[in-house]
Amino acid sequence: MILLGSTGSIGTNTLEIARRYDLDIEALVAGENFELLNRQIKEFKPKFVVVKNKDIAKKIDFKNVLYGDEAILEVLEKAKSKLVVNALVGEAGLKPTLKAQKLNKKIALANKESLVIAGKFIDTNKIIPIDSEHFGLWYLLKENSKFNTKHSTLNTSNSSIHLPIYPFTKLYITASGGALRNWPIEKIKNATLKDVLNHPNWSMGVKITIDSATMVNKLFELLEAKWLFNTTNIDAFIETKSVIHALVEWKDGSTTAHISGTDMKLPIAYAVLDEVNENILKPLNLLEVGNLEFRKIDKKRYPVWEIKDLLLNNPDLGIVINTANEYAIDKFIKNEVDFLDINKIILKSVKKFENIKINYIDEIFEVKQEIISYLKKECL
Repeated sequence: MILLGSTGSIGTNTLEIARRYDLDIEALVAGENFELLNRQIKEFKPKFVVVKNKDIAKKIDFKNVLYGDEAILEVLEKAKSKLVVNALVGEAGLKPTLKAQKLNKKIALANKESLVIAGKFIDTNKIIPIDSEHFGLWYLLKENSKFNTKHSTLNTSNSSIHLPIYPFTKLYITASGGALRNWPIEKIKNATLKDVLNHPNWSMGVKITIDSATMVNKLFELLEAKWLFNTTNIDAFIETKSVIHALVEWKDGSTTAHISGTDMKLPIAYAVLDEVNENILKPLNLLEVGNLEFRKIDKKRYPVWEIKDLLLNNPDLGIVINTANEYAIDKFIKNEVDFLDINKIILKSVKKFENIKINYIDEIFEVKQEIISYLKKECL
């Protein structure tokens, strides 16, 4: 296995599964947490190690440690493993996904930006999703697909992808609502970084916690689902206890839900093992969970939600939203803009680039520079 992002929450959970099932780890790729990485190297004895930069490399207890983005691609080329777990954060995960695809490797994907930015250029037949929401949809759909052999063809600029036709009418994913879900709407503009990071259900990284509060995270997940399941007929709502991760509404009028504890080891196990035939998680006791609460995603509380349908119908806007979001979050963390300005910057950027079309993979990076120039000049 090649593990990209070994020191993050997905990475450490992946190594728990590897430890439990005695899986071989051929390569570890990490950022700046050198102390944890050194412990991982000592235990799993990989053949390749890559870190963020030269200064971090000097702190790693490993012979011939590599560093930088190009080194990740080099290791993907050299490694014999056919499975890549991509848990890198941000746009840094895109090129490794494209490289792994080119090398015909199986990709266990937790990197949202790969599909958000470049979904039209990625063969999703080679991907198993690790995000709990997409795993939930995959889990619900996979058994049904065994009984439905019809397929559709999705034409991209570089391939024809054959996807199952599932007999559903709509897909749903759920959202927690983020740290400000119970705040009076008129007070949200005064939310500090500390307020936004106080997530009611779990502890996550800074960016994804902010994305949860703005609902940008769920916008991205809808776009991911579009590519993974070949549909725009998908929506989201808030489920405050985060035990229901996904639902499928079928053509016969019934709806099924994927319910489990919030633990990433379950989707990881399905992605990295040949089969799962024993408990990965403790079964959820619904009597202990008690009442479930569902809420509509309110556009007044989450202004970016107004572009949901626009994004699904023009997925090339993914690069615009991702770039504007990263820019705005950086400003918010530095206390240069308030919380609601994140929404304003994204919506203003989308209006500017609403008719954008991406025709080839390298154009993504060209367009990004154009967006950055616009943001620096026009957006706060």
